[in-house]
Amino acid sequence: MAVTRWIAVAASVLSLGTLFVAPPDAPMKKTDAFLDAETTGVLGIEATECFDDPAYSRMANDRVVIYRPCEESADNQAFGFVYAPDGAFDRPAVAALGWDRCGAAFGKLWRGGSAEGLDFYPVLPTAETWADGDRALMCVVYRPGGKLPGSVLPLAN
Repeated sequence: MAVTRWIAVAASVLSLGTLFVAPPDAPMKKTDAFLDAETTGVLGIEATECFDDPAYSRMANDRVVIYRPCEESADNQAFGFVYAPDGAFDRPAVAALGWDRCGAAFGKLWRGGSAEGLDFYPVLPTAETWADGDRALMCVVYRPGGKLPGSVLPLAN
């Protein structure tokens, strides 16, 4: 009888334990606020290159973007740049421009079903980088459900 009770208690504890298990990673929606031109390392990324999401570096005492060869399953891939016109920095207008132009480029590169499972976001200048003449917005493709399986850029015909 004691063994049966012990088994019942153990089963109850195990079933309660599943209430506290972390759920699998949910798909992440990246926005134009995910990273910006002041995120350490992002200015070194060029079109077609892959990189991981920013992570805190004790050495840099900051969040850092690390270049990663696309063959090593990176989090993101830069697929182009668009340029904002000169003028006063207006973040909402620059963000709208980034979503519009990067969205148009994304739509041309990944037509039909080829975009399945992919999404994009723009990386914007900040007021500080804008004051230094930065007008470049990086267009980035990523997979909301996890890492890219390699370069996802369509091959040119």
